[in-house]
Amino acid sequence: MADKAGYFESFARHFVPVHREGHKFLGIGALVTLVAFLLSTSLGVVAAIGTLYVAYFFRDPDRVTQLRDGLVIAAADGDVAEIEKVLPPSELDLNGGERVRIVTHLSPFDVHVNRAPVAGRVSQSVYVPGAFVNPTTNKESDDNERRLTVLTTPDETQCIVVQIAGMISRRIVAFVHEGDSVGAGQRIGLIRFGSRVDVYLPPGATPLVSVGQRVVAGESVLADLKSKEPEREARRS
Repeated sequence: MADKAGYFESFARHFVPVHREGHKFLGIGALVTLVAFLLSTSLGVVAAIGTLYVAYFFRDPDRVTQLRDGLVIAAADGDVAEIEKVLPPSELDLNGGERVRIVTHLSPFDVHVNRAPVAGRVSQSVYVPGAFVNPTTNKESDDNERRLTVLTTPDETQCIVVQIAGMISRRIVAFVHEGDSVGAGQRIGLIRFGSRVDVYLPPGATPLVSVGQRVVAGESVLADLKSKEPEREARRS
């Protein structure tokens, strides 16, 4: 009995809580499912599966964020696809030369609530309209709809989060705006139905993750600005 209770508890954690952005989609899904069952059992089953996926997609689990000055926390769930030094986005008014950009690709099965990598003030928030193609290359990402958020810490260190819409995702929802204060790990936005999130570390920062590594928003440490540890190497095994 205990094992069965644990199973259902684990199952429920995959679907609840559902973020408020998903409530209307769940309502539509439930209505479609009801109508589909009235027409055909098989159609009803298909609609029910689709509705369950909507609940799964909009899930918003709690996360445990390490709170210490200097830590840069992952902004998105997914796989680290690229780590490279690039100039900050041209849409932002930033100086300081190249920064390390950590690219995280989200699949349609990842949690899509994005979180603040550092505590600070939203000093810039820029929305850029664009296309909706699969952002597998930097050129495609530059052409896609995206939102750029600059977080400035109390010591004036700046960290950039870029949320990029993709082929399936059609909207980026912002939870914070210019002038807002946020805590590390706080929810800052959501991308509907899968895409990519880039985190630009402050100039001179060294990443503590590697390409291919899986990261968890609000929990995984991308960098430690107070540490002199060299960049880590990694291997698959």
